[in-house]
Amino acid sequence: MDIATALEYVRSHHRGVLVTRRGDGGLQTSPIAAGVDDSGRLVISSRETAYKVRNLRRDPRATVCMFTDRWYGDWVQIDGSADIQWLPEAMEPLVAYYRGIAGEHPDWDDYRSAMERDRRLLIRVTPERAGPDRSG
Repeated sequence: MDIATALEYVRSHHRGVLVTRRGDGGLQTSPIAAGVDDSGRLVISSRETAYKVRNLRRDPRATVCMFTDRWYGDWVQIDGSADIQWLPEAMEPLVAYYRGIAGEHPDWDDYRSAMERDRRLLIRVTPERAGPDRSG
């Protein structure tokens, strides 16, 4: 599967699992909601204190498996390298992330306050590989 096809899937299917690497080399999984930014990166909102953030700061390799709301059916896996965008620079990209997944927020001032209060950031995964190319 080419990366463009995988990203198109993520634009309409936002539920997934992010896989990062722990310090001991083990894998850590996190349920996430993901979107796609204007640069073709997967974007994921998280809190500064989350293990996935700690893991990605140490080792930026990330794997994301995205699937339908029904769970069974089509799915895609995207492997790539992640970087983290922190507040205050992350605020407008967090707004764009929300819009891309859920549409307009009823109170953007409240949303921005919640992002600051929760110490939110944006994980951006640059895709390097995508699949599957066939089903088994």
